[in-house]
Amino acid sequence: MGIAPDMDSPGEQELLNRARSGDADSFCLLVAQHQSRLFTCVYRMLGHMEDAQDVVQEAFLNAYLSLSQFKGDARFFTWIYRIALNAAISHRRKAMHRINARMIPIDESGSGFDPQAAEIPADAGLIFEDNSRQLHAALDRLSPDHRAVLVMKDMEDMRYESMAEILEVPIGTIRSRLHRARLELRSILEQETDSGNRGELS
Repeated sequence: MGIAPDMDSPGEQELLNRARSGDADSFCLLVAQHQSRLFTCVYRMLGHMEDAQDVVQEAFLNAYLSLSQFKGDARFFTWIYRIALNAAISHRRKAMHRINARMIPIDESGSGFDPQAAEIPADAGLIFEDNSRQLHAALDRLSPDHRAVLVMKDMEDMRYESMAEILEVPIGTIRSRLHRARLELRSILEQETDSGNRGELS
């Protein structure tokens, strides 16, 4: 199952034309059609509510300022998803320099998010709660590129074709990257399990 429909939703092209003409309200309506999925993806990439809010707002602003560059050779959702994901990957890479293999805390008290840009899904704070603390910590140790493909495929259930289009790499590269990411995640989880068992025995 893919993350986006095969065709733009009714009226989307008209909204897009108006937004390109400088109609900010039309752009907000466009954003409203996709904001929950975009926020969910970014939140899964970062694991931190306030960071996700900032990155999504940044992505929407960049998309609005870059509308003239959108040629329509891809679906609007694919284009704006790519912008949001790249922003999340960039933020993640910067964060990797500041953290040292520790779990990023999940802040569920975020507020002040611009409702005209994107709204926080009602269940956003539950995204990671179904996962164990150990899995969350292991995800935080993955490289941003590996975490991205795991989020897209294993959490978003995205088609390989859609992933290749968004990341602008061949499907073979997606499959290889995903395989390495899963192996890396499994290795980290096994290391954590062994470490925990040794701690219990000591």
